[in-house]
Amino acid sequence: MNSDKSRKVFVGYDSREDIAWQVARFSMKRHAGREVKIVPLRQDVLRELGLYTRPYDPLSSTEFSLTRFLTPFLAARNDWVLFCDCDFLFTQDVNAVFEGLDGTKAVYCVQHDYTPVNDVKMDGKKQTAYPRKNWSSFMLFNGAHPDVKALTPDVVNSATPAFLHRFEWISDPAAIGSLPLHWNFLEGEYPRPDKVPAAIHYTNGGPWFDNWQEVDFAGLWLAERDQYLSSATTDAAAA
Repeated sequence: MNSDKSRKVFVGYDSREDIAWQVARFSMKRHAGREVKIVPLRQDVLRELGLYTRPYDPLSSTEFSLTRFLTPFLAARNDWVLFCDCDFLFTQDVNAVFEGLDGTKAVYCVQHDYTPVNDVKMDGKKQTAYPRKNWSSFMLFNGAHPDVKALTPDVVNSATPAFLHRFEWISDPAAIGSLPLHWNFLEGEYPRPDKVPAAIHYTNGGPWFDNWQEVDFAGLWLAERDQYLSSATTDAAAA
């Protein structure tokens, strides 16, 4: 199933958290051992293209709550494509997650089984608990699988959020592959490990929020942000 083309990753974009997206992209590219094409999943652009037509939902925790499921359609390839939320920090080469995948699987994810620690998220949004929570925050889609091919814009625009986030669009639960926890480590929901995870997910809020400075691995995120800002300044000066 692996292709000699560059890996393709779609990252959820939220206009309220631009710096989170910038750092997620920067950290992913900085650690990548081979080319990775990273695409921001912007709801406004998808609406302009007519690919996302659902009514605006003021209760959505992010602007990409449901647009994430357009990832395989947008990728338009019979190969693996990755989606992740913007509140991630990568500390290892993301290319490694594409290796050794089973082509009979429709999707791979970290199969969390937990009850959220906090009742309220970083920006005052109510925290909700539901089956397969946070499975959809880091998904490897198999573009060649029929269940993934059937995940069309019509489905994404009409299905219930529960149908999408709970992976009910996959006909056989056995087609959901499992990834190691370190590819979607939920900061604040699991004890801090001795080894730094490959992908740290600040699901409850990260250091880009003034009131979320004391989270685990905050120093790593802030250091990555400083590297990003320094490189952006250097690039601007050279332009």
